[in-house]
Amino acid sequence: MDPSTSTNLPDVLPEDADQAATTTDDISDVVVEGKSSPRRLRSKGSSKRAVTEWMLVLAIALVAAFLVRTYLFQTFYIPSASMQPTLQIGDRIIVSKVTYDFRSVERGDIIVFRAPPAEHNDCGDPGVTDLVKRVMGLPGEVISSRGNNVTINGKVVPEPWFPATPLGPAIGTMKIPAGHYFVMGDNRTNSCDSRTWGTVPKPNIIGHVVFRIWPVNRIGFP
Repeated sequence: MDPSTSTNLPDVLPEDADQAATTTDDISDVVVEGKSSPRRLRSKGSSKRAVTEWMLVLAIALVAAFLVRTYLFQTFYIPSASMQPTLQIGDRIIVSKVTYDFRSVERGDIIVFRAPPAEHNDCGDPGVTDLVKRVMGLPGEVISSRGNNVTINGKVVPEPWFPATPLGPAIGTMKIPAGHYFVMGDNRTNSCDSRTWGTVPKPNIIGHVVFRIWPVNRIGFP
């Protein structure tokens, strides 16, 4: 008789041997035919269910992590000094991939984007695939520089994001194409950026830098 079909089985078998001998024939059939106690059969079934449940939880967690990384957020490591003092070498940042599904790219945003082919040649970084810079010029604007200041349509752009710093290479006057963005590193004298290799097309933007998660003493919004 299959113990799972019996409605007369106790929750546990009696521990005393004499009591076990006086139990019903249904229970004796289970012990003899299955060569095991109902308690052991039930324990095996519970173990299998537990393993199945953990495998299901793990699978769901892996799928969720994949979806989050692919469509929502991704972490990046900062390997260079081009965004100092805002981002230091060794910082780890979280990038939102959905910010620009809800609003436009704005001046001052720090973005991560796919490195343009010209960057590999002009900056001597053939192994670089992604870059992080700050958006300074928007589509349709005329960008240039005056001294150490960035100008947009002839007017100096306020830059409250970091202390005043030398500009480094000047910005040649140019009109930013539709759907493109002019980006620069905060470390102006040590950044290979749009001044060298041109603007960034919107489809190349991976996401918006929203939070710094490492090191512990610098956790916060960049």
